[in-house]
Amino acid sequence: MEHSKEDQKINKAQDPNPRFASEGCSVLLDVNDGDRLVFARLSGGAIFKIGNTNYSLKPLIGAPFGSLFQVETGEDGSFLSRILPVKKESTSVNVIDDDARDNRELIDDNESQSLTCEEIEAMRREGAKGDEIIEALIANSKTFDNKFQLSQEKYKLKKQKKYAPKVLLRRPFARSICEAYFKKYPARIGFIRVDALSLLLTMANVTAYSDVLVVDMVGGLVTGAVAERLGGTGYVCNTYKGDSPSSVDMVKMFNFTDKVKERIVHSSINELSSAKTAPPEENNQQQESSTCDMVEDVSVTAEARVDDIAVRESKIIKAPQPGVKASKEAVEMWKENGFSSLIMAAQDQDPWTLAKDVLPLLSYSAPFAIYHQYLQPLATCMHNLQQGKMAINLQITEPWLREYQVLPSRTHPHMQMSSFGGYVLSGIRISTT
Repeated sequence: MEHSKEDQKINKAQDPNPRFASEGCSVLLDVNDGDRLVFARLSGGAIFKIGNTNYSLKPLIGAPFGSLFQVETGEDGSFLSRILPVKKESTSVNVIDDDARDNRELIDDNESQSLTCEEIEAMRREGAKGDEIIEALIANSKTFDNKFQLSQEKYKLKKQKKYAPKVLLRRPFARSICEAYFKKYPARIGFIRVDALSLLLTMANVTAYSDVLVVDMVGGLVTGAVAERLGGTGYVCNTYKGDSPSSVDMVKMFNFTDKVKERIVHSSINELSSAKTAPPEENNQQQESSTCDMVEDVSVTAEARVDDIAVRESKIIKAPQPGVKASKEAVEMWKENGFSSLIMAAQDQDPWTLAKDVLPLLSYSAPFAIYHQYLQPLATCMHNLQQGKMAINLQITEPWLREYQVLPSRTHPHMQMSSFGGYVLSGIRISTT
């Protein structure tokens, strides 16, 4: 019992509370409600630039995810200060019954504001907070009282973003990472929208204790999403053609524990589909040579060996980095039993070329889901699967997502939203004999 308690203490020390931002973890910084999204790794010396000023990220260490920070000025300069939630009394505001004020007679001649830039800078040097500067700007505005109520709110929001920017501390997980990349760098994730990613996981029936085969050529987003859903049970194996696997660096942003990391492996299509004809000694030599060839790959570390997956319970090993080479025992098990599901997201590859090599690796009645940005490659793949009688229940789905603005008396779809999220081909593998 004493030994088990010590092990629990060690595990608790190794696995920090996922609800709080700890030193060394990855975080997603949301500046001014989505105006800017930045991934960062927390440390005492990490800095974050807002405008022309660098801010230390040290105040974020230990704060719970979802905390809101605001730029403030002190004796040592500007810094990020956490805003504690304050319960506000609910006030019913009826925008329709507002008075007859409007903006028709307002003239934008840059003379309505009597507060100069020098006076604003002097307030900052004296330690004035952002809210105080905004109140001073409103008090010195000649046209603020004549503006319509919605225009007043927009004016306050505009000044808040400039003089009192706010930073929201978000936890990186499948949805937030997908949304951030889709907004900033959609080509890096193959233009996969968050609803398409959730559809892939659903169509492939990714559940606990599943052995999921993944063809991930979108930076590791799909691999990380599958590992997150597995939660340290089962395996996610990233397969590939050629000698080196695709990069899955995006997996590092998920802040996975060691238990989850050691369930993420990779193996080539040739290794998974090769016949078991070589003697054991020859297999060991091939395995050692392939391990040596992978030393230069960034996803394999010096401590990561191919026998890390199937080890004895009494053997204590260091948890490998995500994406190590699959062990010989695991590969032999998958050759015999097959994988329980398949997800493909290879933007630059033909779906049928990969599917005809990867589908035989699945067990019979195993579901699969294939993503592609365009419809025609999936239609060709679907036709070939039907002709070869390799799968049933084939269907191509186009996910569609609409985001709404929900505000008092002005609820409507967002003016700027994505109208395209790619296509997903799903089906169930069957025996051709």
